Amino acid sequence: MTVNKKTIAQRLGILALSATLMTGLFTLGASAAGATPVTAQLSPQLTITVDGVNRDFYTVAGVEAHPISYNGTTYLPIRAIGELMGKNVNWDQTTYTVTIGGARTTAATVGTPDTAATSKNIAAELRSDFTIIVDGATRTFRDANGKVVYPLLYQGSTYLPIRAIGQLMGKNVGWNGSTNTITLSSDSLVTDADSFNPGQTTNPGQTTNPGASITAEQAKAKALAHAGLSSSKVTFIQCKLDWDDGRQVYDVEFYTADYKEYDYEIDASTGAVLSFDYDADHYTPPQTGTLIGVEKAKSIALAKVPGAAAANVRKAHLDYDDGRAQYEVEIIYNTMEYDFEIDASTGAILSWDSDSIYD
Repeated sequence: MTVNKKTIAQRLGILALSATLMTGLFTLGASAAGATPVTAQLSPQLTITVDGVNRDFYTVAGVEAHPISYNGTTYLPIRAIGELMGKNVNWDQTTYTVTIGGARTTAATVGTPDTAATSKNIAAELRSDFTIIVDGATRTFRDANGKVVYPLLYQGSTYLPIRAIGQLMGKNVGWNGSTNTITLSSDSLVTDADSFNPGQTTNPGQTTNPGASITAEQAKAKALAHAGLSSSKVTFIQCKLDWDDGRQVYDVEFYTADYKEYDYEIDASTGAVLSFDYDADHYTPPQTGTLIGVEKAKSIALAKVPGAAAANVRKAHLDYDDGRAQYEVEIIYNTMEYDFEIDASTGAILSWDSDSIYD
């Protein structure tokens, strides 16, 4: 019988591809065009806390998947995050597409903790060719400076940056250097652990802000000194870290007993006052009494978006507008973005609108 060597080679190639597809949900060949080899760090010393509960992550085979640090950003496995969101996670090998969506019907993966793991350099890949689809919408993720960040592939598992995961889960991200803990929570604290240093330490219980040379308290003091006021004479509405044209700043807002509202933008590196203004017109003091709470505000907003669930809430936090406490809620569902302002005392929807995420 005549043996066709080309046919044998083709069959071997098909068998090899089949073996690759069966090794795991997100396993790819190493020579894909969109793969950029990088040296990252396995970071088992980091603790991940989601709404107050410490979480471990496992591959489909039950092997613990530790956090990975690369270029100042921590990455977590997207498959495990899908489980936390209560959604199915699927992989399309032909298009290199990860799809998250639909109510999960299977139990979360369990495994054996890898207590012997140590921090070490690892070979991984940045995958610019991966597409991430969440609830039918293609998502592109960016760091705090607005730069696009790509998924990371390590040992057949796809990882996303912690900032992107916070966006997907509708949670804020915080970092406690004294305990090496990253928190994902639904509270109103606005922080950003997108580029912290895992080796950084702080006082116990202190939440640090990555890249900032001054603390929030120092930013408040700078604003008060500029306004010629003391802390005993004002009530602070907010002091949060933000970005403005690639520069990290503190947005500081407070009001006085005669209801003058001050807004400051403080350089987070130097403490310089970048801009300020105050408004004494049409200003009323914040309401007193019991607020409805952020979870109630979420449910009110979700009721206006049929089909949307808690996992579709991208952000929800308490804010003030002309002295009135209100919750700002953002929902991403079926390629649409919904923004709500909800009275924090009564639960009344003050305003809301919707736009396509592709606009």
